[in-house]
Amino acid sequence: MNNLPAVSSLLLDVTRFEHAQRVSKMLSASTMVPEHFRNNVGNYVIALNYADRLGVDPFMCMTKMYIIHGKPAIETQLQIALFNKSGKFDSLKYKMSGEGDETRCVAYSTIKESGEEIEGPPVSIAMAKAEGWYGKNGSKWKTLPDLMLRYRAAAFFIRLYAPETTLGLATSEEMYDVGEIKNITSPEEKIKTEANKGEFIDVPQDDPEQDQPDQPDEQSEELTEDLKAEIQAMEAQAAKAEKESNGPGF
Repeated sequence: MNNLPAVSSLLLDVTRFEHAQRVSKMLSASTMVPEHFRNNVGNYVIALNYADRLGVDPFMCMTKMYIIHGKPAIETQLQIALFNKSGKFDSLKYKMSGEGDETRCVAYSTIKESGEEIEGPPVSIAMAKAEGWYGKNGSKWKTLPDLMLRYRAAAFFIRLYAPETTLGLATSEEMYDVGEIKNITSPEEKIKTEANKGEFIDVPQDDPEQDQPDQPDEQSEELTEDLKAEIQAMEAQAAKAEKESNGPGF
């Protein structure tokens, strides 16, 4: 006998799905929603279903949600809020220790039912450097190390002990660190960034068709032929007039 609870999804309920489409059409026209939801009813319906599954306000959920290479991700702030809201644990807390590269953070919480305190995997500056997170272009690890340590420790803890609170979605900060989000806005910046890695990259080239001179269309070719014919006629008339002015030859 299957004792698993039934999953209620608005995507599988005709009435709720039709209502979600109406809501999505209205909200996706708003300038207050993020760009990746604007005028995109499909993304909005999926986000509405996600918010419904989590039991959170759809608009607030979408302000902390991203679509990255077709993958949904949420900000760590929302991930922590969903964990604290779950009711299974006390609010997430952090233990900081060490200095310099040995600065480390451990997220921990207490299971309400049993009173047991549990800890997540430690995260350190040395780990951030070894994983390549610290040195990435535009990384916040250099400017906000204490905050990033807490964010990453929280993400590790929640993924290990309470993945159901976010339905397993990764955080946008994690996806940036592992290279899913590119902080590069031009080929020149990409060359500068990738050159230090010693890797070969494909840099977008200019469209060769844009460098070619404009090709004459059929109408232009017809005008050219007409002009040639007119010039030839004028030359013929000039030659005839010159011959007549010289009189008969002897």
